[in-house]
Amino acid sequence: MRTENFLEKLKSYKIWDYDFKLVLLVLGLASVGVMAIGSADPSGRSKQIVGIVLGVVIMVFISLLDYMVLCKFYVVYYIFNLLLLGLVFTPLSNSVKGATRWIVIAGVQFQPSEASKILLILFFAQFIMKHKDKIKKIYFVFICLGLMAPPLLMIVSQPDLSTTIMLTVILSIILFVAGIDWKLVATVLAVTIPSALLVIFDALSDKTIILREYQQRRVLAWLHPEDYANSDAFQTLNSIMAIGSGQLLGKGYNTNEISSVLNAGFISESRTDFIFTVIGEEFGFIGSCIVVVLVMLIAIECFVVGGKAKDMCGMLIASGMGAWIGFQGFLNIGVATGVLPNTGIPLPFVSSGLTSLVSCFTGIGFVLNVRLQGKKFY
Repeated sequence: MRTENFLEKLKSYKIWDYDFKLVLLVLGLASVGVMAIGSADPSGRSKQIVGIVLGVVIMVFISLLDYMVLCKFYVVYYIFNLLLLGLVFTPLSNSVKGATRWIVIAGVQFQPSEASKILLILFFAQFIMKHKDKIKKIYFVFICLGLMAPPLLMIVSQPDLSTTIMLTVILSIILFVAGIDWKLVATVLAVTIPSALLVIFDALSDKTIILREYQQRRVLAWLHPEDYANSDAFQTLNSIMAIGSGQLLGKGYNTNEISSVLNAGFISESRTDFIFTVIGEEFGFIGSCIVVVLVMLIAIECFVVGGKAKDMCGMLIASGMGAWIGFQGFLNIGVATGVLPNTGIPLPFVSSGLTSLVSCFTGIGFVLNVRLQGKKFY
């Protein structure tokens, strides 16, 4: 975008069209994350603050651009995403606990699968809009699935099943919002629900066919935690105990109570996958509800912005972000409370991890831009 065009676009914006409500919700949730991380590991607080500052700068910058111009490069985003994911299988990769999901460039660790979420949202938003007259055709849906297959296969090979599920849900929501045929939706549900039951039955069998061994153990630990109390269910059971011990008001921020499950060292990954456990123990039921409500309101606001976008591309970007924040928040909190099997996925804007944090802020920047250019009847 040329400087003259950028300045003209800035002049066309009205300050009251900026979605300050969404910005405040995001900053509120991110602030909770800084407090929780500071309690779980004080050494990670400054890094999280740096990530938030960087994320906010990127968010504001993108919000003032023109998403329609940026989305013209949707093919570049798709190719760049594949290249990033491909680097995970090169010497630049870094393995942690048997998973190879990170690359290290110039001393900076980066997780390509987190960046994939926003890159694929932008790609499919523009791709579907360019072919919106075909959205009700079954062959077009298969084309979308075919385009999604390469990044999904690369991510599931890391292995990273949770992100694979997340991307599948995001694409499903995008296609649904775009207006795919209801008969196809019913067909997908008719296949998905029995498939989920099949996976559970497969996990219960002596020799699994669908799942890997560690995935089978996680499902079994979810169904029968008492049998895996000293292994795969150890983390989840301690998380539930910690959250419950917070009761209504919690034990207090950065508590020194000897009864603290976190301080006793029984919660690993407390900065990332189980950050909600820290919130539950130290801020109690009320603090936990605040986080749940913030995640829900951010997701709802994204869908509201999408509903009032001026074109299909903007609608799908905002809806994709709503699906991302809402469903990923549900997954993370569900794991911490034992509602879902253990999957390594961060809580948006709260968990430690610069790639996830900056990617979320980048996505919100696009939502803010969609709002700025939306229909003027908010």
